[in-house]
Amino acid sequence: MNEIKEIQERAIIVGVNLKKDTHFEYSMEELANLAEALNVEVAGKITQNLERVTASHYVGTGKIEEIKALFEELDANLVIFDNELSPAQIRNLERDLECKVIDRTILILDIFARRAKTKEAQMQVEIAKLQYMLPRLIGLHNSLSRQGGGAGGGFANRGAGETKLELDRRKIEDQITKLRRDLEEIKEQRETQRKQRRKNNIPVVSLVGYTNAGKSTIMNQLLARTTEEEHKQVFEKDMLFATLETAVRQIDLEDNKKFLLTDTVGFVSKLPHHLVKAFRSTLEEARDADLLLHVVDASNEESEYMVEVTNNTLQAVGVEDVPTIYVYNKADRADIEYPVINQNRIWLSAKEDVGLDELITLIRKEIFADYETVSILVPYDKGELVSFLNEKSTILDTKYEEQGTLLKVELRAEHKSKFAEYIINN
Repeated sequence: MNEIKEIQERAIIVGVNLKKDTHFEYSMEELANLAEALNVEVAGKITQNLERVTASHYVGTGKIEEIKALFEELDANLVIFDNELSPAQIRNLERDLECKVIDRTILILDIFARRAKTKEAQMQVEIAKLQYMLPRLIGLHNSLSRQGGGAGGGFANRGAGETKLELDRRKIEDQITKLRRDLEEIKEQRETQRKQRRKNNIPVVSLVGYTNAGKSTIMNQLLARTTEEEHKQVFEKDMLFATLETAVRQIDLEDNKKFLLTDTVGFVSKLPHHLVKAFRSTLEEARDADLLLHVVDASNEESEYMVEVTNNTLQAVGVEDVPTIYVYNKADRADIEYPVINQNRIWLSAKEDVGLDELITLIRKEIFADYETVSILVPYDKGELVSFLNEKSTILDTKYEEQGTLLKVELRAEHKSKFAEYIINN
């Protein structure tokens, strides 16, 4: 049986620096990383400085010949643009360059499609891809007809989208409607879970941040401190968008305190708005959190820009006014001292397991601020109250007096009324 040889994608990446954007070079570097995440070899790069994009081709028409010449010289088979292209721009570029042309948006959508593991994530990505394709059915015909296969052999169109090219506009719209309806049911289940968490009064801490900043590593390190159950560890890898699914884990501390830690999808600059909208219900996990851990790659020169991108994306889905600790991870790769705490900022290295104890201390101060230390004298015939305190509070000291058990405890404010008649000092 003859083996079918996969065609290696070799791309020219193209970007337009609008009005001397200070983050342009980083954006191009990130585009190359996104391409490599799909096993696409970046063979060359072309850039242009413009005050505004050209409506017909995005780049200036004089650049077309330059792109075409480099494309042929480097034996490339794909051109990737750093910004989202209009349907007309895709048509014009493919006609004049005589090759497959895609943009940053479809690149990110395809990475998400490949990484999505749960049914919810797959549906969210599928909606975003369909919405992107709807106005581009004609313009994308040549590109999409060559999409398929595995890594290196083109861009995957999975799941419900195998026959997108044959679907007319109405069918795609019907498909989007059905997917949204199915997602709404999952959203209701998620909301029920949130209500249960609120009822249980367990604080929720949510990890947010740029892709590949180390959120999953931090979650695993915190889990390792509190449980020996390895199956609770989440997937982590030094790659863009390693995980898309929202993970929720309970962190049990040694003094009967506990909190839920949630991990959300990572962000990237120019994240397609269709994708942000599709993942809105997942990102809302952060909106209902008691505390955000905003994880930042301290070793990256663009770290503050990444903070800005993440904050803007969070605002877009309604995540505002949530107390935040900025966790500058990967400090071991940067020429800075760590672990260091400065107000609500901490520099650490999750991989080296340095600074995690200090992080837990910061988390405690934020989410357990409503705890009070009181002395309670519990009569010997009220053993159930001692059991309650053992389970729900931190017992700092125990003495056995004539009248009952004298306990010095750290107690949640909401539980204080239950013991009002037994409290002997505040």
